[in-house]
Amino acid sequence: MERGQTKQQPQRVDDLHFCLFQRPIHPELFHIHLVKRIEQPRYQAEIWITGLAHVVTVHSEGQVLTELIATDLELLPKVGLSTSFRFRGERDHMQSFGDDLKYILSTQVERMTPQLFPATHRDYVHFAQDRGLYVEFEEWTYDGITPFTFLDFDARDHEFHVHAFHTFPEEATLLKTQSIFEVGKRTMTAIW
Repeated sequence: MERGQTKQQPQRVDDLHFCLFQRPIHPELFHIHLVKRIEQPRYQAEIWITGLAHVVTVHSEGQVLTELIATDLELLPKVGLSTSFRFRGERDHMQSFGDDLKYILSTQVERMTPQLFPATHRDYVHFAQDRGLYVEFEEWTYDGITPFTFLDFDARDHEFHVHAFHTFPEEATLLKTQSIFEVGKRTMTAIW
């Protein structure tokens, strides 16, 4: 959302908000670094990496859910906003939208010591090389460690799973989210 600035300040995990909308969100509100579209018989999904944040939109049988992580809420619409909160520690959220659509979310802000963070960062970089969507942000490199966003997804017949990882080297912090969009006539309850 900081489009047009010459030198962006690094994003901070404490500035991030989670939002769930019952509507699509216009792409012009974001600086989108990478897009992935997924087509399934029961739903269509689109993932945007928007810095150390992301947007996931799922369309199913005339309904739309948009999961959004953003720093600036001022430009976002108020219409269709179903849930919003800041990331702190661990949090779970579940919400149903009629009989045909259910949303399940689990989040964790993992703060590490400066000694532990580089090894964890390396492990995730290695893991992300052969899967999902991965974008590094060299302009925010701190102490030789480059922040990244990594999203892995699993498009099943009745469920769309998204695992997101956003790293914040200056804060020695990892933001992890796991989302499940359950679609179809028989929404199922996820087993964690």
